[in-house]
Amino acid sequence: MSVYAIADLHLSFGADKPMDIFFGWDDYVQRLEKNWKKLVGEGDTIIIPGDISWGINYSEAIPDLQWIDRLPGRKILLKGNHDLWWDTMSKNKRQKEEHSLNSIDFLFNNAFEVENIAVCGTRSWFFDAEKSADKKVLLREVGRLQRSIDVAKLSGKEPVVFLHYPPLSLLEECKEILDCLVQNGIQRCYYGHMHGKAAQSAFEGEKYGIHFKLIAADRLEFCPYLIEK
Repeated sequence: MSVYAIADLHLSFGADKPMDIFFGWDDYVQRLEKNWKKLVGEGDTIIIPGDISWGINYSEAIPDLQWIDRLPGRKILLKGNHDLWWDTMSKNKRQKEEHSLNSIDFLFNNAFEVENIAVCGTRSWFFDAEKSADKKVLLREVGRLQRSIDVAKLSGKEPVVFLHYPPLSLLEECKEILDCLVQNGIQRCYYGHMHGKAAQSAFEGEKYGIHFKLIAADRLEFCPYLIEK
């Protein structure tokens, strides 16, 4: 079975936030569904690292999660900066059960064994977290990343990290996140968040012994990216 990933779906079935007003996002839901069904089988897994739904609460987000749930494969979801609907893990699990979102799991302070890898990660935070409040959030995210990696390592499989915010670009680096990746011997890191002109400064390739890849939906032309076959 295969493992895929795609970030930044920005679905809005339950909220009035159309994305097709942006260049390149025309008919994106139909394009994503077509590509997904073409590639992903029922036995496959797809990781979605953040900015999943524009819903500001579960009432608005449920139609988006139900749409995802109906698609083939197991889905592992990670929080993004726009996922205001995301709640505590206990509440997320309760919503999952109440709405029979049987193919969806939530990645938060945990990890999942999928084929030959262990999926781990966190939302992360901005490059330039210099204000005390931002620094506090960043350090909390580093702690969550470390806990997720620790759980992944228990499996004996390669920990593959998924982040929402990029840990680096051609212009900047988030030292705290990168240090965590390097110190834990991470070899692969996938991230989202960067769109349009901002994506032109995305770093993709190898640095510090880690292969980095931007997997934002528009960057991938709304086609899930193969992680492991």
